[in-house]
Amino acid sequence: MHSAAAGCAVGIDFGTASCRAVIVETATGRQLATAVADYPHGVIDRELPGGGPLGVDWALQHPSDYLTSLTAAVTEARRDAGTAADTIAGIGIDFTASTVLPIDSAGQALCLRPGFADRPHAWVKLWKHHAAQPQADRINEIATARGERFLDDYGGRTSSEWLVAKALQILDEDPEIFESAVGIVEAADWTTGQLTGVLIRNACGAGYKGLWSRAHGFPPAEFFEALDPRMRHFARDKLPGEVVPPGQCVGGLTEAWASRLGLAAGTPVAAPIIDAHAGVLGATVVTPGRMVIVLGTSTCQMLLADRHAPVEGVAGIVQDGIVEGLYGYEAGQAAVGDIFGWFAGLVGSPATDSASTFAHLEADAAAAGPGGNGLVALDWWNGNRSVLANADLSGLIVGLSLQTTAGELYRSLIEATGFGTRRILDAFEAEQIPVTELVATGGLAERSPLLLRIYADITQRPIRLATSPNASALGAAILGALAAGPDRGGHGSLETAVGRMAGLATETIEPDGTAAGQYDALYREYLELHDHFGRGESAVMSRLRRLRR
Repeated sequence: MHSAAAGCAVGIDFGTASCRAVIVETATGRQLATAVADYPHGVIDRELPGGGPLGVDWALQHPSDYLTSLTAAVTEARRDAGTAADTIAGIGIDFTASTVLPIDSAGQALCLRPGFADRPHAWVKLWKHHAAQPQADRINEIATARGERFLDDYGGRTSSEWLVAKALQILDEDPEIFESAVGIVEAADWTTGQLTGVLIRNACGAGYKGLWSRAHGFPPAEFFEALDPRMRHFARDKLPGEVVPPGQCVGGLTEAWASRLGLAAGTPVAAPIIDAHAGVLGATVVTPGRMVIVLGTSTCQMLLADRHAPVEGVAGIVQDGIVEGLYGYEAGQAAVGDIFGWFAGLVGSPATDSASTFAHLEADAAAAGPGGNGLVALDWWNGNRSVLANADLSGLIVGLSLQTTAGELYRSLIEATGFGTRRILDAFEAEQIPVTELVATGGLAERSPLLLRIYADITQRPIRLATSPNASALGAAILGALAAGPDRGGHGSLETAVGRMAGLATETIEPDGTAAGQYDALYREYLELHDHFGRGESAVMSRLRRLRR
């Protein structure tokens, strides 16, 4: 047990499968404790908890899991840290996005109300729910035809992962759920509302996933009406709450939640932020030119810049979405760690634990050398987020032979995700948005030195590693400290909070120039496959996906 600190912040990080809570000293960034609680129902992708099959590309969650897991994680972390309730200055939350749910007038999730549990559209749609691709296609077609200005903020396309596509799917497939919902909200905002009794709409989620901008608000009613006449007043009627920037105090912890968590009633709770964007703060980045790569089941690339540019395939450009005064750019890859986990599951044996399987694969992949296996892959196992924004695309490996080994295949998958990152960097360079350094964070960054080496060599850029293994949770804690303010033991500015609470490892992974030629050659092959299968020359991936349905 650590000695109690004078001022601490709690960061709560809601991931795909679990909730993590960290307790961090606001003056030093020292992490006193961390605890993780899995969601009891996990990802619901085959059938509802009470029975009833789900379709292809569905991914739901149980809203009660968020409250159960945050209670378990926060109470365990507080116990391990030995902190008294009055030493907690503030609470910050980050969350996957766009993870959305329909709610009633009391703020209750519809799936928890009698008569709705057997209705799939009443449940939380997880960020990686891709069954709304037809709705996303419709949004893109109509927005393009109308010349909607918001497309410039999203690389010209919106995604099936985002709020409006998921809401439109609800309306198309179960209009009663749509009509019954008083709001369709991000799970981040719903959870914050549960803790404080105040429902807001966080600017990060609204901007990156909800088509909102600081300058223009949500799209006009005429756009929503063009999608479906019943959606004309969607923004007014289904998107409740003031849009609040990350780190602003939403309200104090309610008496009930204070008792449940063992904290003081009234403890400030910050407006939440998307998990990857929280990682930017936890990785020390508050200035332009340094790209944060959050490496997990999927990957987000985050970059700050002092101007707006129409970068191809970015998932979002939001002014003040992360750091006030700067534009935050988001790109991403829909599967990275999930690809490696899938492959390890195929080649592993029941008698071997996953850590041993990964260790063997990493060793064999390292021995294969840069691109020395004659393989090239497309990293689209869960579709393509950037730069094509198409969830119907799928994975591909070219160059297999009877001599191909598991280690060589594994390396080709790592290289494919590195090429996907390089393609995103190319899009920024094409618009004269410089990227001089990569800052890596997330579980994969900690566990796989080989991955970082391959990324440095493929991109020919230096990589730094964030000190905290939980950069997103740390970023949430930083926002909690900001919400508290200096009078309660927090901080008065984001720059001060980041400077005091976040850090980088001393080692820099410099690119190996001798690998550049080999990777340049492989990258050209990657680009040929990328454009052939991703830009309409071949629709075989979409046709095969339809055969699965």
